[in-house]
Amino acid sequence: AGPGRCAHFVRRKGRFCRMIPAPGRRFCGEHGQEEEQSDRKRIPCPLDPKHTVYEDQLQKHLKKCNSREKPKPVYYVQDINAGLKDVAEIPEKQVPLSSLSTEELQNLIIKLKKASNGLELHLKEQILSHQALQEALNDPKNGESAFKHLKQQASILGNMEKLHLLGPGRCFVEFGAGRGKLSHWVDVALQNVENVQFLLVERATTRFKVDGKHKRRDSIFERLQVDIQHLCLSKVPILEKKKLPVVGIGKHLCGAATDLALRCLVESFTTCDGENEEPAAKRLRTAQTEGAPDTCAASESSTEDCKPVAGIVIALCCHHKCDWTHYVGREFFKSVGLGPVEFHYFQRMSSWATCGMQETTNKASTSEESEDQTNDTEEHEQTFSRTESGSDTLQGVLSVAERKELGCLCKRLIDHGRLEYLQQQGYRAALQRYTEPAVSLENVLLTAVPRSSLVTEPAT
Repeated sequence: AGPGRCAHFVRRKGRFCRMIPAPGRRFCGEHGQEEEQSDRKRIPCPLDPKHTVYEDQLQKHLKKCNSREKPKPVYYVQDINAGLKDVAEIPEKQVPLSSLSTEELQNLIIKLKKASNGLELHLKEQILSHQALQEALNDPKNGESAFKHLKQQASILGNMEKLHLLGPGRCFVEFGAGRGKLSHWVDVALQNVENVQFLLVERATTRFKVDGKHKRRDSIFERLQVDIQHLCLSKVPILEKKKLPVVGIGKHLCGAATDLALRCLVESFTTCDGENEEPAAKRLRTAQTEGAPDTCAASESSTEDCKPVAGIVIALCCHHKCDWTHYVGREFFKSVGLGPVEFHYFQRMSSWATCGMQETTNKASTSEESEDQTNDTEEHEQTFSRTESGSDTLQGVLSVAERKELGCLCKRLIDHGRLEYLQQQGYRAALQRYTEPAVSLENVLLTAVPRSSLVTEPAT
């Protein structure tokens, strides 16, 4: 053991414990019981049994334990974005896909094809890039995985630029931010742009954050450690203070998290604001007086259709982790004669779109991104087990190609519900393929801008 360190050897880690013992002792409190015969008893901490505490000091420990419940931040509003409140609509436990009879499966497929009839199934390719990442993309030190992440980030930025979302006077809210890489590149792209804020929403504590590197510049970076389900954006102090138009972004926002984020952006501004004036109108007016970009057509006399959200750009993934209670497209599903039961099966079947490629994606995880939070696409694609995809049971009923096609159909149907939701809320929403399948099998980008904003294509 190093000088002044605990003398207990941790076999599992192949090194000595790094805790510093009390003066005059060889072992820290955690390991003293094992090594020294002490009369004082150590018990597992009731807040987190992974560590122990002296029984006679329990009350004192509970007041300072890192696992104690922290006071809720001002922007925490329980279940504000959760969606469905009526528990009666939530289906009981479903039979797994693999237990369905051939006839039941065929009926599901008929319903899926009928509901998908007339939907835009072949998405346009919009694989773009951005100057901000040029240098990083050309760096020969990149591993394959790092390169793939950079290509995706570059295309997301390219798509944001096409929608005129990379401008001054904006607050970029990155959902499921992990290390904050996407915000980092947006910040690089906006090097000389004034009045820019970043809010990084991530419920987990995150190591290897990249937002700490931005302290020297004007842009404000703030982390919100909260589940998207409980986040009320209009109560976030820096948003209340400056009222900048918001751009919601996310790279590989898992299943239900996408629905929670959409509801957070589209509804939580109006739900939380207790004042009489429509917060959307107020936010917009403030943004205009502060010289922020006009998110409404100047000629519009009605502020009713103005949005506090200037745009949404989210790379989708993991439809098999969606949840009927949180899903924003429930009205669309009902309109085509489908409900929670079908949604459950279609969400399971959506994994067929990618699970056939498991073998190739498992290898690609050695890079500077390997310590990233779970928003590594490669990791996401490993989450399907063979039994979950029902391949053993379905062999003979469906070929791999048919399964893949049906999986894609399920994804498009779920995503179409999201499009309809955004359209009903006054946005022009679209889906596009933003990268090649070889870069990521989860290669669909959801974008939305308020219908009232006059976006004209730049002259080429």
